[in-house]
Amino acid sequence: MVSLSRRLASLPPYPFADLPVIKRELRARGVDVIDLGVGDADLAPPPAAVEALRISAGDPVSSRYSFQLGHVPYREAVAAFMHERFGVRVDPLRELLPLIGSKEGIFHLPFALLDPGDATIIPDPGYQAYVGGTVFAGGEPYAVTLRAEDHFLIPLDGIPRDVVRRAKILFLNYPNNPTTAIAPLEYLEEAVAFCREHDMVLAYDNAYSEIAFDGYRPPSIFEVDGAREVAVEFHSLSKTYNMTGWRVGWAVGDERLISALGKVKTFADTGVPFTVQHAATAALETRHEWLPANVGVFQARRDAAVEALRAGGFDVALPRATMYVWVPLPAGETSEGFARRLLVREGVAVMPGSSLGAGGDGFFRIALTLPEARIREAAERIARVL
Repeated sequence: MVSLSRRLASLPPYPFADLPVIKRELRARGVDVIDLGVGDADLAPPPAAVEALRISAGDPVSSRYSFQLGHVPYREAVAAFMHERFGVRVDPLRELLPLIGSKEGIFHLPFALLDPGDATIIPDPGYQAYVGGTVFAGGEPYAVTLRAEDHFLIPLDGIPRDVVRRAKILFLNYPNNPTTAIAPLEYLEEAVAFCREHDMVLAYDNAYSEIAFDGYRPPSIFEVDGAREVAVEFHSLSKTYNMTGWRVGWAVGDERLISALGKVKTFADTGVPFTVQHAATAALETRHEWLPANVGVFQARRDAAVEALRAGGFDVALPRATMYVWVPLPAGETSEGFARRLLVREGVAVMPGSSLGAGGDGFFRIALTLPEARIREAAERIARVL
């Protein structure tokens, strides 16, 4: 039998890989499973997006390849959003690229930038696409543990010099999944200066820019002077618009970098379906009348989760953004061990922090994907396990 690739073998095993099997067996036995593990909300997409999809699906032209150019009005809607929301002007045809979800673009970026021996700097815990894209592109991921004492920011001055010398990409994600941390503008200025000094690309994963609370407005990396020369920013409609399965997002950045990413994608896919781009355009164009109420639902769920977890004895910070709560465990308690015990004993599924990197051990993440009453009930069950 043909052997599998060394690159595939070098990927870390996925902890708790039997989670779906355990959930299915519990439900078959009649257990009431509360699943707060995956960031996939139970809420409906914007009605305008659904209607645009319906209309587009009836047009035979929409069934053709979109290629990388895609639906130009979608590009224009994204450019209008970037300008209105962040004060950032981008050329919709040269500095912007539709993506099949931001994950796809994040995964493919290293293919455009890395040669064997090159490194990327990634947050640990962090989105697994950072690791996967690096490894499959032939690079070496260098994981930096996100620590509470550093406010879950990568301490750039602590990265070894030999890693900095080989690094081509710095991955940053704020508001952060899974820690929910936010990055002050001063830190983003430091990151841009760091990348300019060391000739690396800043891949800024901004998927949660619109799910923010209590008046906080997450910035774009392009609000920092000099970012245009070094950064690519990724956005997604998945979580903000409850469109996770629709797979649509975008990248913005310098024309040379966007063109390079587009060239990789030309060999990997034939573009986001026209139907989905029509829907995404409608979602962006109607965001003012729809998005505040949707964010309000997440805020109410955040408040319920934090209140219930604190009542159960957990020392939980109040997130200012994202659709998650990052919960520390007592000393000596492992993430996977706790998550497995919690699921088997109480029927509650959470994301063990270690499944997003070794640096996440000692924490678990809950996703605000169910109504407040279910979240409160889950918190009571979680407290019983400890």
